[in-house]
Amino acid sequence: MDVRITPAPLSGFIQAIASKSYAHRALICAALCDSDSFIRLNSSSKDIEATVECLFSLGAEITREGETTRVSPAGGVNNPVLPCGESGSTLRFLLPVAAALRKKTVFTAAGRLPERPLSPLKDEMERHGVSFSDSFPLEINGMLTSGEYTLDGSVSSQFVSGLLFALPLLDGDSRISLIPPIESKPYIDMTVRTLRRFGIEIIEELNAYFIKGNQQYKACDFTVEGDWSNAAYFLACGVKVAGLNLNSAQGDRAIADLLSSMGAEVEYSSDFLSFKTDNLHAIEIDAKNIPDLVPLLAVLCATAKGRSVIYNASRLKYKESDRLESVYSLLKNLGARIEKTDDGFIIDGVERLSGGEADSFNDHRIVMSAAVASTACENEVLIKNAFAVAKSYPAFFEDFNSLGGDAQCL
Repeated sequence: MDVRITPAPLSGFIQAIASKSYAHRALICAALCDSDSFIRLNSSSKDIEATVECLFSLGAEITREGETTRVSPAGGVNNPVLPCGESGSTLRFLLPVAAALRKKTVFTAAGRLPERPLSPLKDEMERHGVSFSDSFPLEINGMLTSGEYTLDGSVSSQFVSGLLFALPLLDGDSRISLIPPIESKPYIDMTVRTLRRFGIEIIEELNAYFIKGNQQYKACDFTVEGDWSNAAYFLACGVKVAGLNLNSAQGDRAIADLLSSMGAEVEYSSDFLSFKTDNLHAIEIDAKNIPDLVPLLAVLCATAKGRSVIYNASRLKYKESDRLESVYSLLKNLGARIEKTDDGFIIDGVERLSGGEADSFNDHRIVMSAAVASTACENEVLIKNAFAVAKSYPAFFEDFNSLGGDAQCL
C-alpha cells in the first residue's frame, strides 16, 4: 500500500494508543502467573499480536472482550513453535523465557529480524545450558540455568529484559551485570516496574540486577498506559493528545522536554498535552536513551532554525531498517539539508521542505516520520509501502486524516 499526502496542518484532539512496550511486558508477565490476569489496552498492532501468538503457542489461553484481554497461564505444550513476525521485542524477550520453561522451542521470524543481532544474549544463554541452531527457524535446546550473567549495556536493553522475565523462574539466585555505558535504560526500568506489579522481586544494584530464584508471578489487573513513542508524532504536529502519563518510565516521554528545548510552547491540562511547534530552533540531541525518537526528531530539525546535531545513534543501524540510512534518504529526498555521520546527523534547517517520494524501507517509524514531514512540505509526499505502519500503529492514517490530514491510499 502506497499513500499520497497533500500537505495540510493538523489540529484537534486524540487519545493516545496503548503503549506497545508496556503491552509486551504485561502480556508476558500475565502468561507466567499462577492464575488468570486481566490486561486492559485500547489498541493492538502487529508486534503485540506477535507476542500474543507466541504466548498462545506456549500454552497460554488469551481471550478479548472489548479493551480487556484475559490471560490464563502458559504451560503444557511440548516443542512449541513461536512465530515472532518482525517483532524484535517478542523474540528477545521470549528466548530466555522459553528456555526457562522447557527444553526445546523453535522461533520463526520475518523481515529484517533474522538479521538483527542476538549476541551477547545468545552467548550468555549458551554459557547457561542452552544451545542454538545456526539459522532461522531458530531452535533452542536445553534448560536455562541460574547464575552470573554479563551483558554489554550498549547493545540492547531487550536482552536484559528477556533475562529479567526468565531468571525469577529458575532454581537458584542470579545476577545480571551490565558493562557500561548502559543505553536505553528507561526500557529496563519499564520491565522492572512491570515485574514488580506482578509480584516479582528485583534488586537493582550499580550496573547490575539481583534476582532471587523460585519466585512466583502473581496475577493482577494491569492497565496499559498511553504510548509516548507513537503520541510523539502528533505532539510534534501541535495536536492535543490525551492519555499520557507524565511520570511514565517510558524513555520517549523525553519528547516533551525536547520540544520545549526547541522552543515549543506547552499547553497541559488534566485532559491533554499539546505543543505549539511552528517556530522551533535548532538543538543538539544525545540519542543514547531515545533511539526510537530519532526519525521524528530529524524531521523536526529539518525545518528548525539553525544547525542541529543528533549523536549517539549508531544502534539505529540495527532497527527495522538501517535508520541512519533510511532517515537520511527520507529527508534528502524531501529537500532537507542533512549530512549523515557515523552515529547520527547534522541538519541545517530550511523554512519548508519540497516534498517528493519517500521509501518506507518497510519501517513503521519511517512511515510516520514521512507523514509528519509532509505537513512542512510545499508539494505532495508519496510514501511507498506505507502499510509498514501496522507494526505499531495500524490506525495511524485514519487518525492522521481525522485531525485534518489528507492521506490517500493508492
